[in-house]
Amino acid sequence: MSDYFEKVKIELQQMKAPGEAAETEAAGEEQQPSPASDSSVQADVSLTSRRDVSRSSINERSRSKSRSKADGHARQVNSRQVSDLTALRSVAGIYRVSNEQNLQVKGTGKIFKAKSAANGHVESCQRQTEEKCEHRVKEDGNKVGKKRRPVTVDSSKAKTSLEALKLSIRQLKWKEFPIGRRTACDIYWHGVSFHDNENIVSGQVNKFPGMIEMLRKINLSRAVRTMQELFPEEYNFYPRSWILPEEYQLFSTQVRLLKDNDSTLKPTFIVKPDNGSQGDGIYLIRDPADLRVISGSQVKQAVVQEYIQKPLLIDKLKFDIRLYVLVRSLEPLEMYIAKEGLTRFCTEPYQEPSQKNLSHVFMHLTNYSLNVHSGNFVHSDSCNTGSKRTFSSVLYRLGSKGVDIKKVWSDIIALVIKTVIALVPELKVHYQADIPPGKPGPTCFQILGFDILLMKNLKPILLEVNSNPSMRIEHEQEVSPGVFEYVPSVVDEEVKVGVIRDTLRLMDPAQRKQYGVTNLGVGSPEDAIVMDAERDEKEGLADSLPSLCLKQVFPKYTKQFNYLRVVERIATIFLRFLGVKGTMRLGPTGFRTFIRNCKLSNSSFSMASADILYIDITRRCAGTLPDSREAGMGLQAFIEAFFYLAARRFKALPLREQVVSLLEVCESSIDGQGHAEKPRPHRSHTNANPASDHCSAPPTLNSPSVTCRHQSHRRHQPLQPSAKGNTDN
Repeated sequence: MSDYFEKVKIELQQMKAPGEAAETEAAGEEQQPSPASDSSVQADVSLTSRRDVSRSSINERSRSKSRSKADGHARQVNSRQVSDLTALRSVAGIYRVSNEQNLQVKGTGKIFKAKSAANGHVESCQRQTEEKCEHRVKEDGNKVGKKRRPVTVDSSKAKTSLEALKLSIRQLKWKEFPIGRRTACDIYWHGVSFHDNENIVSGQVNKFPGMIEMLRKINLSRAVRTMQELFPEEYNFYPRSWILPEEYQLFSTQVRLLKDNDSTLKPTFIVKPDNGSQGDGIYLIRDPADLRVISGSQVKQAVVQEYIQKPLLIDKLKFDIRLYVLVRSLEPLEMYIAKEGLTRFCTEPYQEPSQKNLSHVFMHLTNYSLNVHSGNFVHSDSCNTGSKRTFSSVLYRLGSKGVDIKKVWSDIIALVIKTVIALVPELKVHYQADIPPGKPGPTCFQILGFDILLMKNLKPILLEVNSNPSMRIEHEQEVSPGVFEYVPSVVDEEVKVGVIRDTLRLMDPAQRKQYGVTNLGVGSPEDAIVMDAERDEKEGLADSLPSLCLKQVFPKYTKQFNYLRVVERIATIFLRFLGVKGTMRLGPTGFRTFIRNCKLSNSSFSMASADILYIDITRRCAGTLPDSREAGMGLQAFIEAFFYLAARRFKALPLREQVVSLLEVCESSIDGQGHAEKPRPHRSHTNANPASDHCSAPPTLNSPSVTCRHQSHRRHQPLQPSAKGNTDN
């Protein structure tokens, strides 16, 4: 080995000479020692700069000779040569543990870190790919690399979803912190809202700021109504609604006109308190005079909707569907839908509503929290029977009768995507208020519970969206008079554990970092999960897990639905002119700046007119939001002002074309101001580039121009009965 050290030292000194450098060999190409050395291993050491891999080459003749005998001598490398190289590293003193340079000793297939200076320039040898290195380490009998650090989950605020969360963490072999942790966790699982645990500056939280507020009955109705004004045919899956008490007179007038035109019609309506849950406070009426929210001195906010009188029945029972939807990020918009859901049945045979049976909640309302108290409720150990079943069992039964199941699923997916698109604009405003761009904070994701009713013609109707769907996997059972205990629910565990487990898998920070979704990388996070599972199975790091039960529906179907994101473009302009970070209201100065920068003022619409418009709309909208403490123009008021400006400027066009045309004017003016700083996007969970939000709209529909957005845009259309039966499970 003394000759061996001498040869290496000589070649190292030669490499340090000014102006001399080596050309790197192709990664993975093994080289052979020269025949000049007899028993010892002769090494050709190459140093090259990482910045310039194509410098002057070593003698081409000697390199071609070494290539000609590569395979034979490569197999002769053994543990003695490895130890000799280790000794060389110690003696030479030129190797570093950092990732600055690489030293490749020919004929060994090994890569070492090295540092050498020549005329003040640091140069390094070529590094073979990590895959080749790991492969050779395994061949030499060395141990496989370290196991991945387990993902940490803070479950201290999980509340009712705790048991399902624990099972999911156990299946994934992650680490749970049930009482919290001083240092940061990878994932925080909250039970109610984003603010369950304050001062989180990193990691991921399973709630979005503002989701609770957006999914209250009134705000959801307003968001969908805005989309109905622009796209009436695309958003006809939501029952016609009135907001009480502000629209009580409108509701009363329309019902009276309806009955005057046809005395045989006896429509039924369902009243839902704005902040109600689990069926609390829901009741049916047939006349506006029966409304309880306007009786007495205290006025309660509520939504009144048409009742669907022809729902699809199974075993003569009305039922609804609870589907779980994961919103993985807002920017870019990414959502998944669970392939399995729940069906919740009424416990009394259905009859069309009449004055006699309006109070029969077990007949008309599908809320689990109501029907569970019925003597007819059936807790079953099977997923195919009982008062609560899996959605797949119902689909199987429908399919056996010739129903097109693919069409049903397709319609449901479209309903989910359209609903989330309606919610995103306001959610983005809430997001930037709690996590302004540039401020340390977590990223967010959330599981939503969609309650859907199938009509007799199999058309899906949206009943409501729950921001905190119950993830309990047990139910109460009376074991003796007055004594109750929690017992496992087979159907709940079947559905909910899979949803939570696979949500965690999609949010795994290690998986997202390694298989980040890019245009050049893995096609989707589902592909990353599959690759991750295959790797774990090969390395024995985890037991095999079921295939992902969550199906990506956006951005997968971006091309089909991106034209609907018109209001989101308006919200982007609104966020740009907010000015102050963390606020959700646009002040008068910001509104004037918007008018001026977008060049919307002219001889017929002066800046004074803009001030009057701001004051008028802001005051009117503030009157409809009594709990609003922050002064200024919110997003809904800004949208109303935007619609008004669009109607003034493009009078001859239908409403949707008016809005899109004004958007193009504003966006063009803003893009032309090079000195103006554009708003920074929210943190995204992936590296995917979102599809353009500026897709042209499809052929326009004849939408009536709306002068007051607080009134129904379909005021002159006949009422269509609709139904309701929903709850947090």
